[in-house]
Amino acid sequence: MPKYKSQVLKIYNSLSGEKEIFKPIHEGAIGMYVCGPTVYSNVHLGNVRTFMSFDVIYRYFLHLGYKVRYVRNITDAGHLENDAEVGEDRIAKKARLEQLEPMEIVQRYTVDFHNVLNAYNFLPPSIEPTATGHIIEQIEIIKKIIENGYAYSANGSVYFDVVKFNLTYNYGKLSGRNIEDMLANTRDLDGQTDKKNPQDFALWKKAEPQHIMRWPSPWSDGFPGWHLECTAMSTKYLGNKFDIHGGGMDLKFPHHECEIAQNEACTGVSPVNYWMHANMLTLNGKKMAKSTGNNILPSEIYTGGNPNLSKAFSAVVARFFMLQAHYRSNLDFTNDAILAAEKGFYRLFDAVETLNKTNQFKISEISSLEIDLWIQSCYDAMNDDFNTPILIANLFEGVRFINLLKENSETITENDLKSFVNTMNTFVFDVLGLANEKGVDQNNDKLEGVVTMLISMRKKARDNKDFAMSDHIRDQLLALGIQLKDGKEGTSFTV
Repeated sequence: MPKYKSQVLKIYNSLSGEKEIFKPIHEGAIGMYVCGPTVYSNVHLGNVRTFMSFDVIYRYFLHLGYKVRYVRNITDAGHLENDAEVGEDRIAKKARLEQLEPMEIVQRYTVDFHNVLNAYNFLPPSIEPTATGHIIEQIEIIKKIIENGYAYSANGSVYFDVVKFNLTYNYGKLSGRNIEDMLANTRDLDGQTDKKNPQDFALWKKAEPQHIMRWPSPWSDGFPGWHLECTAMSTKYLGNKFDIHGGGMDLKFPHHECEIAQNEACTGVSPVNYWMHANMLTLNGKKMAKSTGNNILPSEIYTGGNPNLSKAFSAVVARFFMLQAHYRSNLDFTNDAILAAEKGFYRLFDAVETLNKTNQFKISEISSLEIDLWIQSCYDAMNDDFNTPILIANLFEGVRFINLLKENSETITENDLKSFVNTMNTFVFDVLGLANEKGVDQNNDKLEGVVTMLISMRKKARDNKDFAMSDHIRDQLLALGIQLKDGKEGTSFTV
């Protein structure tokens, strides 16, 4: 019998604002769509946290025995620079600045995205569709929305008629906004003259002559509005009605609100039963932003090449750090916080390593810990809207028990030990997606010591004007993937 039959899972639904008992549309099967990255720059650590939340949710569903179709898209048709639908396409702008084809930009940052997620031990989704691969589907949806009377064309562009839609449906039900408030807060922006109403949004935009990414359509050579792609891809692979749609909190409005409107205008059906939104990751109490320098790239975690970090950390330690907060909670990243998480991580894996050497425990006739209750407490944590911090707290209760077992201060039966080992490994490895990186930190310390010694030898060679030896040390380190950087304060290195 699959485990989901014996567990009652509750999910916080952004649409209702409440935790609801999860009931999939089809028995034993789940359709889940998560908004993926726009690949015009490196994925940032906040994105990693969002995708990690849904990776754990996906893992838990699989553990419970569900068949899951997990769809996470790649946006490779660049969004405009703001929600007012004016400005330059982000991917095209990056391509122009770097003198590359747009698809070279897409390829570079898609590879970076996958490399980062692999480093952080993510499971791949079932399907990873691209926006440019579904232009035909997007055009067909626009045709249907126009046919149903909820969109209009103007000068080669097509706009969604929010006011008319709202006469029949409820635009704003996800974000809790209403049209009157939106009208009052609308700025007078260039490019809105084609719209009937300021809050209408583009389904199709006519491309200006300088716009690189463009496709033919019944209305013009242009490109789809950035809300439309997710409607097309989610419904193609999951149907007009599916179980879960997820993304970052920042996508609730306008992106997800517009998705709901597009689906209802096209099919008459509200597309999703459970809307899920992950919260932000801040850095030292402030919003992460490349423009201010208050930012850490995911790769900088394990290279240590960021001034906000005192040293390098393994990616799995960063994963553990992020899972110590609930996915709907704001999480602040600091150097002290990840140092503390690292200590906890190694304590956890020391205990798991000890537990997996079961022959060192004495088998007793009774267990001093009620193992079945402890196991259910782990499930109860995840069943309560995927509460990973409570799960981790329960795992550390298991750590305490393991250490006392080792000291012969607690007792356990043979059957309970098997259940305990299985459950501990299941939640640590399969559900949380952690990996045993014990020794990585110690190895980093040794590496730093060896490289520091070589830097000192290189400096001595340079002082003695032995530039051949100095260059030899630098080149040999570079061949091993260690780059030296000479600066005013001395020489540093990155891996």
